[in-house]
Amino acid sequence: MLELGVGFAFVGSQYHIEVAGDDFYIDLLFYHLRLRCFVVIELKAGEFKPEDAGKMSFYLAAVDDALRNMSAPIGVSEYRLATTLPEDLKGNLPSVEELESALR
Repeated sequence: MLELGVGFAFVGSQYHIEVAGDDFYIDLLFYHLRLRCFVVIELKAGEFKPEDAGKMSFYLAAVDDALRNMSAPIGVSEYRLATTLPEDLKGNLPSVEELESALR
């Protein structure tokens, strides 16, 4: 999860929340120390579907303890494993060494 950058604290995986007596589980929950906000990550194996945005909005609202907050930003990303970095990105992303040194 180094792609997120520095300043994140891991809160939990399959993080349990209860809303109106029902149980829900957030795949990954982080807290950003500088921004002072939670980051909710929902992992999906398939393609993004419109109902996934509703689920994320629900989780964000539950984490914020404000179930009517549907204006929270949602980012959708597709993740693919690769053994090499594309040429056009090599100069734009930090190296592993730079990321590691930022964590110290």
